[in-house]
Amino acid sequence: MQNKSPSGFKVERISFQLGMINCFVEMVACGVKKLALSPPLSPEDYVTIGPLSDKIVKKFHLKSHLEKSLMITDLQADDFTQGKWNIQYYEDENVLQAYFKLKEKKAALEESGHYDTKARKDISREFMRLLSYPENKIKEKIARKTPENPFMLTDD
Repeated sequence: MQNKSPSGFKVERISFQLGMINCFVEMVACGVKKLALSPPLSPEDYVTIGPLSDKIVKKFHLKSHLEKSLMITDLQADDFTQGKWNIQYYEDENVLQAYFKLKEKKAALEESGHYDTKARKDISREFMRLLSYPENKIKEKIARKTPENPFMLTDD
Protein backbone atom coordinates (compact mmCIF):
# COMPACT_ATOMS: atom_id res chain seq x y z
CA MET A 1 0.00 0.00 0.00
CA GLN A 2 1.18 3.52 -0.67
CA ASN A 3 0.80 6.63 1.46
CA LYS A 4 -0.08 9.89 -0.31
CA SER A 5 1.47 13.13 0.86
CA PRO A 6 -0.46 16.41 0.66
CA SER A 7 1.21 17.01 -2.74
CA GLY A 8 -0.10 13.68 -4.02
CA PHE A 9 3.32 11.99 -4.02
CA LYS A 10 3.08 8.30 -3.15
CA VAL A 11 5.63 6.67 -0.83
CA GLU A 12 6.25 3.16 -2.09
CA ARG A 13 6.80 0.72 0.79
CA ILE A 14 9.62 -1.47 -0.62
CA SER A 15 11.71 1.53 -1.71
CA PHE A 16 11.11 3.18 1.65
CA GLN A 17 12.28 0.05 3.49
CA LEU A 18 15.39 -0.20 1.29
CA GLY A 19 16.18 3.42 2.10
CA MET A 20 15.94 2.62 5.80
CA ILE A 21 18.19 -0.40 5.31
CA ASN A 22 20.78 1.64 3.42
CA CYS A 23 20.83 4.21 6.22
CA PHE A 24 21.16 1.63 9.00
CA VAL A 25 23.89 -0.26 7.15
CA GLU A 26 25.81 2.99 6.71
CA MET A 27 25.47 3.70 10.46
CA VAL A 28 27.04 0.31 11.23
CA ALA A 29 29.78 0.89 8.65
CA CYS A 30 30.58 4.28 10.21
CA GLY A 31 30.72 2.81 13.72
CA VAL A 32 27.64 4.65 15.01
CA LYS A 33 25.82 1.37 15.68
CA LYS A 34 27.15 -2.10 16.55
CA LEU A 35 23.96 -3.81 15.40
CA ALA A 36 21.14 -2.49 13.22
CA LEU A 37 17.82 -4.00 12.23
CA SER A 38 15.86 -3.78 9.03
CA PRO A 39 12.22 -2.88 9.38
CA PRO A 40 10.07 -5.94 10.05
CA LEU A 41 9.49 -7.68 6.72
CA SER A 42 6.83 -10.08 5.59
CA PRO A 43 8.37 -13.23 4.10
CA GLU A 44 6.89 -12.13 0.75
CA ASP A 45 8.63 -8.74 0.94
CA TYR A 46 11.89 -10.43 1.89
CA VAL A 47 11.91 -12.19 -1.49
CA THR A 48 12.31 -8.74 -3.10
CA ILE A 49 14.26 -6.95 -0.38
CA GLY A 50 16.72 -9.72 0.60
CA PRO A 51 18.88 -9.68 -2.55
CA LEU A 52 18.93 -5.87 -2.60
CA SER A 53 19.85 -5.79 1.09
CA ASP A 54 22.71 -8.21 0.31
CA LYS A 55 23.93 -5.80 -2.38
CA ILE A 56 23.94 -2.88 0.09
CA VAL A 57 25.75 -4.97 2.73
CA LYS A 58 28.39 -6.01 0.21
CA LYS A 59 29.02 -2.39 -0.84
CA PHE A 60 29.63 -1.41 2.79
CA HIS A 61 31.75 -4.54 3.50
CA LEU A 62 29.50 -5.64 6.35
CA LYS A 63 27.63 -8.80 7.32
CA SER A 64 23.96 -9.58 7.72
CA HIS A 65 21.83 -12.28 9.27
CA LEU A 66 18.20 -13.08 8.50
CA GLU A 67 16.27 -13.43 11.76
CA LYS A 68 12.93 -15.16 11.31
CA SER A 69 11.93 -14.83 14.96
CA LEU A 70 13.20 -11.55 16.36
CA MET A 71 13.43 -11.47 20.12
CA ILE A 72 10.46 -9.54 21.51
CA THR A 73 11.43 -6.89 24.06
CA ASP A 74 10.21 -3.54 25.35
CA LEU A 75 11.77 -1.87 22.31
CA GLN A 76 8.55 -2.19 20.29
CA ALA A 77 5.13 -3.76 20.61
CA ASP A 78 4.85 -7.50 19.98
CA ASP A 79 2.47 -7.07 17.05
CA PHE A 80 4.97 -4.86 15.21
CA THR A 81 7.27 -7.83 14.58
CA GLN A 82 4.89 -10.78 15.04
CA GLY A 83 5.13 -13.15 12.07
CA LYS A 84 7.67 -10.96 10.33
CA TRP A 85 11.33 -11.38 9.51
CA ASN A 86 14.13 -8.94 10.03
CA ILE A 87 17.65 -8.57 8.76
CA GLN A 88 20.38 -7.82 11.27
CA TYR A 89 23.40 -5.81 10.15
CA TYR A 90 26.76 -5.93 11.89
CA GLU A 91 30.50 -5.77 11.34
CA ASP A 92 31.84 -7.77 14.26
CA GLU A 93 30.75 -11.42 14.54
CA ASN A 94 30.89 -11.05 18.36
CA VAL A 95 27.95 -8.64 18.18
CA LEU A 96 25.76 -11.22 16.45
CA GLN A 97 26.88 -13.87 18.94
CA ALA A 98 25.96 -11.51 21.79
CA TYR A 99 22.47 -11.21 20.30
CA PHE A 100 22.13 -15.01 20.13
CA LYS A 101 23.30 -15.36 23.75
CA LEU A 102 20.80 -12.73 24.87
CA LYS A 103 18.02 -14.51 22.98
CA GLU A 104 19.01 -17.82 24.65
CA LYS A 105 19.06 -16.12 28.06
CA LYS A 106 15.54 -14.80 27.47
CA ALA A 107 14.31 -18.24 26.38
CA ALA A 108 15.87 -19.87 29.47
CA LEU A 109 14.20 -17.31 31.75
CA GLU A 110 10.85 -17.93 30.04
CA GLU A 111 11.25 -21.70 30.28
CA SER A 112 12.11 -21.54 33.97
CA GLY A 113 9.19 -19.22 34.74
CA HIS A 114 11.51 -16.39 35.77
CA TYR A 115 10.78 -14.02 32.89
CA ASP A 116 9.04 -11.38 34.95
CA THR A 117 8.81 -7.60 34.49
CA LYS A 118 12.32 -7.02 35.86
CA ALA A 119 13.83 -9.72 33.62
CA ARG A 120 12.02 -8.32 30.56
CA LYS A 121 13.36 -4.83 31.30
CA ASP A 122 16.90 -6.22 31.80
CA ILE A 123 16.77 -8.15 28.52
CA SER A 124 15.32 -5.10 26.75
CA ARG A 125 18.09 -2.91 28.14
CA GLU A 126 20.80 -5.32 26.95
CA PHE A 127 19.20 -5.54 23.50
CA MET A 128 19.04 -1.76 23.15
CA ARG A 129 22.70 -1.54 24.16
CA LEU A 130 23.55 -3.96 21.34
CA LEU A 131 21.66 -1.59 19.06
CA SER A 132 23.84 1.26 20.43
CA TYR A 133 21.00 3.24 21.97
CA PRO A 134 22.25 5.95 24.35
CA GLU A 135 21.55 5.22 28.03
CA ASN A 136 19.10 8.12 28.39
CA LYS A 137 16.97 6.76 25.51
CA ILE A 138 17.12 3.25 26.96
CA LYS A 139 15.84 4.55 30.31
CA GLU A 140 13.09 6.48 28.53
CA LYS A 141 11.93 3.43 26.55
CA ILE A 142 12.13 1.09 29.55
CA ALA A 143 10.06 3.51 31.64
CA ARG A 144 7.10 3.39 29.23
CA LYS A 145 4.12 1.31 30.27
CA THR A 146 3.80 -0.07 26.74
CA PRO A 147 6.38 -0.16 23.96
CA GLU A 148 6.02 2.40 21.20
CA ASN A 149 6.46 1.31 17.60
CA PRO A 150 8.75 3.25 15.27
CA PHE A 151 7.00 5.63 12.90
CA MET A 152 6.66 4.26 9.37
CA LEU A 153 5.79 6.72 6.61
CA THR A 154 4.16 3.99 4.59
CA ASP A 155 0.99 2.07 5.35
CA ASP A 156 1.13 -1.71 5.70
